Amino acid sequence: MISSIIVGIDGSDAAERALRMACGIAKQFDAKLQISHTPRDETVTYAAEAISGFYVGPNAAHQELLREAAEKLGEKATAIAAEEGVAGVELHIGHGDPARNLLDLAKKTGADLIVTGRRGLGDFSALVLGSTSNQISKKAQCACLTVP
Repeated sequence: MISSIIVGIDGSDAAERALRMACGIAKQFDAKLQISHTPRDETVTYAAEAISGFYVGPNAAHQELLREAAEKLGEKATAIAAEEGVAGVELHIGHGDPARNLLDLAKKTGADLIVTGRRGLGDFSALVLGSTSNQISKKAQCACLTVP
């Protein structure tokens, strides 16, 4: 039985699909849902460039901007969960490596399932070293679901 689910988000379409699927599973099993986001310079830079229309570069993403973006993304994710009929969602903001944060949170909370999108807004090294979802599937001590 699934009683605790963690879903990793990064603002990508794949992450939103993963969140919606995690919500459906949480409702089906009456499970607790936790949302985790680890802000990355690359993600904030991508968003800032899309909004401004000009190259911002990775040095423009300062810690305050990262935190602000993470909080806004968390609010959006919590609203999506509510729209999907899931209340009482916990939001966790990590730092550093998203896969490590998700794995640590799952272990700490005894999660039964980690849900991630197949391809998010990760950096170029993810193409070489493996994506967050790939790292989680290799190292998790609970079930994993990767959503396309």
